Amino acid sequence: MSSFRARIVHLFKESCTTVKMRMQAATILCVLVLAAVALGQQVAPLTPPHAGFSFPQRQTLIYSVDWRVFPAGTAVMHFEATGDRERLTANADTIGAINLIFHVGDRFQSTFDRVKGCTYEFDKQTVEGRRQINSTLKLDYAQSKSILDEKNLVTGQTKHLESSVPGCLTDLLTGVYYASSQPMGVGKTFVIPVVDAQRAVPVTMKVEGREEIKTPMGAFKTLRVQPTADAGVVKNRGNIWIWYTDDARHLPVQMRARLFWGTITFRLTGNENK
Repeated sequence: MSSFRARIVHLFKESCTTVKMRMQAATILCVLVLAAVALGQQVAPLTPPHAGFSFPQRQTLIYSVDWRVFPAGTAVMHFEATGDRERLTANADTIGAINLIFHVGDRFQSTFDRVKGCTYEFDKQTVEGRRQINSTLKLDYAQSKSILDEKNLVTGQTKHLESSVPGCLTDLLTGVYYASSQPMGVGKTFVIPVVDAQRAVPVTMKVEGREEIKTPMGAFKTLRVQPTADAGVVKNRGNIWIWYTDDARHLPVQMRARLFWGTITFRLTGNENK
């Protein structure tokens, strides 16, 4: 165990020195959840889900998370419908030797419109090493504005920001699953307007091709989709791919971020209707 840990420490120091000092630039989930945001761009409102599509009444998706060749963590996504709104929660935690080096325990929660897909509130509680920050982003479409409240639990510093929004938007977490509501075909593209902390950007989702993916839950025929943007993390630091099942569900069974400090891969290990 000591030699295994020493090897991980060596790799971590070799490629992640900058990341350790600025881990807030890419959390274990937000790197994968369309973390391609930029200031001041004009974006078109979100397109509603296609006719006949509905978000799950209740569902739990469990993913294993690998960094390079090492098990790095787990991520659990839970959907629950309440009237005309849907609540999506996500928990991401490091495990094993990676957890001894740099602990990550992130909690995300999004509330959005089941019919239109518009996000109403996006909450984040992030624990990344010594960094601990809680934030709440509310979208008031009647007033055409967003309201961000943030608190650093270590320093006690707080932030309150308000800005205008162009219309219906999705958030970093919901965006991955909102994409399931859109028609997909090889060679096709569609655009998702994503907002986070007063920033919004149109993210282009390109369906690159078909591919069979093997996960602990079995083999799936999938459509490989690459999110891209004109600015931000996606353009400057690496590439993201999401594999959706090639059926009406478009269930994301695998997600991968290839970044300058290594590759993170999410693989579906559980799918429960509870």
